[in-house]
Amino acid sequence: MKDINMTIRTRFAPSPTGYLHIGGVRTALFSWLYARKHGGQFILRIEDTDRVRSTEASINAILNGMEWLGLQPDEGPFYQTQRFDRYQQAIEQLLADGKAYYCYCSKERLETLRAEQMLCKHKPRYDGHCRHLTTPPPLTKVKPVVRFKNAEAGEIVVRDLVKGTVIFNNSELDDLIIVRSDGTPTYNLTVVVDDWDMRITHVIRGDDHLNNTPRQINILEALGAKVPQYAHVPMILGRDGQRLSKRHGAVNVMNYKQGGFLQDALLNYLVRLGWSYGDQEIFSRQEMIDLFEISAVHGSPAAFNNDKLLWLNQHYIKTGSPEKLAIHLQFQCDQLGIDTLHGPPLTEIVKAQAERAKNFKEMAQNSRFFFGETVELDEKAAQKHLQFAIKKPLTDLCERLAELADWNAEAIHAAIHAVAEQHELKLGKMAQPLRVAVTGRTVSPPIDVTAYLIGQRRTVERIKQALTLIGDTET
Repeated sequence: MKDINMTIRTRFAPSPTGYLHIGGVRTALFSWLYARKHGGQFILRIEDTDRVRSTEASINAILNGMEWLGLQPDEGPFYQTQRFDRYQQAIEQLLADGKAYYCYCSKERLETLRAEQMLCKHKPRYDGHCRHLTTPPPLTKVKPVVRFKNAEAGEIVVRDLVKGTVIFNNSELDDLIIVRSDGTPTYNLTVVVDDWDMRITHVIRGDDHLNNTPRQINILEALGAKVPQYAHVPMILGRDGQRLSKRHGAVNVMNYKQGGFLQDALLNYLVRLGWSYGDQEIFSRQEMIDLFEISAVHGSPAAFNNDKLLWLNQHYIKTGSPEKLAIHLQFQCDQLGIDTLHGPPLTEIVKAQAERAKNFKEMAQNSRFFFGETVELDEKAAQKHLQFAIKKPLTDLCERLAELADWNAEAIHAAIHAVAEQHELKLGKMAQPLRVAVTGRTVSPPIDVTAYLIGQRRTVERIKQALTLIGDTET
């Protein structure tokens, strides 16, 4: 039962040994939502003690990803490499209390021990050889590690908010290393001290950490710290049922920004990976906060479906504010080298293209023809639609469009309709050659809207350029 006087404090604690991936984002989102729902605090901690694999580029990728997603922490980022003095205090406390000890076993002895255990089909584990030493072995040249003196009997009961009650026997846990021979603390010690010092009440993380939990609980209790509540969320799988990885596509969250996805669409998709609220599919950020419950997260893995993400992204494009969406379109145009200074307002392009694009990269690629003086004609489209038979109708339409006093979609539509009737053509037989002439392709928003956005002068000039490609005689 939750203490009503307790301030909820959650944390996201990535290791900067790579990019911020989708699984990490979902964990961060669940932690952020839980803190927001309960009026608590969300802490960002960078677990950078692996000095060989941790990089500044990875740290920046994590910070940039969190900022792009709008998952701002209330405290942090804190860096473990700035807390070594604090970890040393905890180590000294455990040693002084007899809860930890120096281990002088050589690498060769440990390898031999492991081989013997494997041969006997026993679980590989440290045998406590140095557990009762009070002084270093004579003449040893081994730089010792520090091991936590785990209880040899009893059990640890983890009342997991997702997995339910999970019981571990102490007899199955060996005396894990908490300080390496070079003096650096290991993960299971640093995370415990950090969670204690940062007053973390709820640890929400991937279920690949579940086996670390009994060890961490034992260390917390040995230090006299309060044990937080744990919630281990299941992993995300690819369509092939394997754990999501690079082979399944974009795992770096910033790839989704580059690919033209909206933050809210991505978060909406991720919150539904393992959590549900009835049959509701679309959630605003505030609805996520109001409705999310960690206890409602499913215990089984969820499969990542890119088609569903694209569907959600298109929904947000179709229903979003054109002014806000235009910012995302501008980013994609910049990425593709499209000069948007000489063309229609991007807000109008968003309105015209929203029904036709699943992401902003696609929208930008399909909107090139709105900009620049000329367009590159698709060869097959030109051969099919810019034939001799259409030359006279297209010439007449060009003249009529050039004479329009009011350049708007309604007037353009009326002109197309009038010329089609004049030449006894179906509207589509007139509209499609016009579309190819002014866009270079056979697909665009309605041609009257398209021509209006391209502008009168450029529309007329592009038709004239297309007419020059049509011969003077039928072939």
